[in-house]
Amino acid sequence: MDGAAAEWTTWIVFAGTYAGLAIGKIPGLHIDRAGIALAGATLMLVTGQITFRDAMSRESIDYPTLALLFGMMIVVGCLRLSGFFARLAGAAMARIRSPRALLAATIALAGALSAFLINDVVCLALSPLVLHLARRLRFDPVPHLVALATAANIGSVGTITGNPQNIYIGSHSGISYLRFALRLLPVATIGLVINYLVVAVVYRRSLAATADTQRTTDEPAEDDVPPQNRAVHRALRRKAVAVAVLTIALFFTGLPLEVVALAAAAFLLLGRVKSARIYAQVDWGLLMMFVGLFVVVHAFQVHVVSRWGIAGWHWLLDSPVDRMSLLSAGLSNLVSNVPAVLLLEPVVAAIGPSERETAWLALAMSSTLAGNLTVLGSVANLIVVENARRGGVEISFWQYCKIGVPLTLLTLALGIAWFDFVRY
Repeated sequence: MDGAAAEWTTWIVFAGTYAGLAIGKIPGLHIDRAGIALAGATLMLVTGQITFRDAMSRESIDYPTLALLFGMMIVVGCLRLSGFFARLAGAAMARIRSPRALLAATIALAGALSAFLINDVVCLALSPLVLHLARRLRFDPVPHLVALATAANIGSVGTITGNPQNIYIGSHSGISYLRFALRLLPVATIGLVINYLVVAVVYRRSLAATADTQRTTDEPAEDDVPPQNRAVHRALRRKAVAVAVLTIALFFTGLPLEVVALAAAAFLLLGRVKSARIYAQVDWGLLMMFVGLFVVVHAFQVHVVSRWGIAGWHWLLDSPVDRMSLLSAGLSNLVSNVPAVLLLEPVVAAIGPSERETAWLALAMSSTLAGNLTVLGSVANLIVVENARRGGVEISFWQYCKIGVPLTLLTLALGIAWFDFVRY
């Protein structure tokens, strides 16, 4: 296939794949984003845009990112299986008497956990617990559930292991875990304060109520813990917490993140809990989506992006924070944040060495915060909304946007200003 034909074919497959990712499905089929990404990668192979050897090469698939993501899923999965999140939520919220107190506890807990653990899994674990407690206290659950999703997104800005796109950026940028956290944890912390203020203002009437006098003191039940053999799960909880704390501590030492995460996962699998139950906690669809996107984007970079002359894009390269952040935010809401980061990597790579680290961090910040704009902006949002629906609570597109739109604009402005005025 000649160069022009290869370029056009690559464009067609790439555009079709990204359109499917943007919509989240293909009309008339039940395929999800992971399946769409895999189908796009297969089409690149079938049409000859990339060979199987090239598709499986390290230039195409980022194996360290997949290893780190998988290892952290095992760690967080063990925490969830052991009932850690339920215990932590119960302890943090035991003395709550008002909706504003529940709001503050929800935002603080979701933000803190998501700063070091993957935000999607945090939302999966906490959303039924927050719904349970809001109903027990006879509070309107909607503001608290929306706050959970937005706080998980904002908190995940703070470190490399906060979300999948940060994991990819950490792998490709060469920025250490400590330096990444020093630059972005302050943005996440201030962003969580803004999150509380926005929700408190928008839902001020719902949050003005007081707790019902018949309030129960029951803690949320442990999720996914069967009634038999509780001692095994108590042992798993102690082991998983110790391993998670040690893993995060080792991240700050400069050791290879993927090796640390895999070692933690392997150690946790050496226990009395069936491995199949732990594997069930892994988001295999997300891993498959990553693999498919790696192949699609690599073929697109070889046949299309290489001809763009990115080195001459002075309008963007000369303003790597402001314009990169706005471009990333817009693209993230069009096709989701992970595909946006993969697509913008060549642009960041073309930025001068003196500004490249800041550009990577701005990309991590903006692609993550942009996920709060609408309910479709991130997987974390969809997890919370779906869990709420299963629990009988509907969160409409507009109910979410009342929080998401102003919050996204304010936190993006905060992030851009932070990079413009705070020097390290």
